[in-house]
Amino acid sequence: MLSWFPSVFLWFLFLPALTLMGGVCRGEGFPQEPEPQQRRPVALAFASERLGVWQKRLNLEDWRISVTIVPSTDLRPETMGNIHWDREARSAVIRILDPAEYKMAWRPMLNDMEFTVVHELIHLELAPLLSDVQRSEANRREEEFTVNHLADALLKTTTAPANAARARTSASSSRPARSK
Repeated sequence: MLSWFPSVFLWFLFLPALTLMGGVCRGEGFPQEPEPQQRRPVALAFASERLGVWQKRLNLEDWRISVTIVPSTDLRPETMGNIHWDREARSAVIRILDPAEYKMAWRPMLNDMEFTVVHELIHLELAPLLSDVQRSEANRREEEFTVNHLADALLKTTTAPANAARARTSASSSRPARSK
């Protein structure tokens, strides 16, 4: 007669957790837009979480990689992020533009931050291959073009529903460059 009780009891325990998670992770896996003073820490948490996902997908788990948010003055002009690595120590830092300096809505901004994370991880993957290449502005442009297309392709292959929107908002050819 009370066989329904355990499942209903568990549902009532689980429901508040789902409600609380709604403020952090809603529908398509994006945090809700926070108050202005919380945008930076929420965006950093989101970028760090996406880094963990992509680091695993790209088999870079033996690297210590972190994400930090920086002002545009810490980046090359016209860029949204960069990466600095130490191959011997197998460590890297991805720097992403501060949310306060983005000129787009919250969700497209998070899409762009995830794109930047993937973009910079691809640079890291290519580092051994490109380490002996004589750098020029022409081959740097070609590298950026290629890395943008690879990042865009990788993001389109993920199964999250948000990727349909991401595919529409990520036009690689018009995207500002991310620098290495």
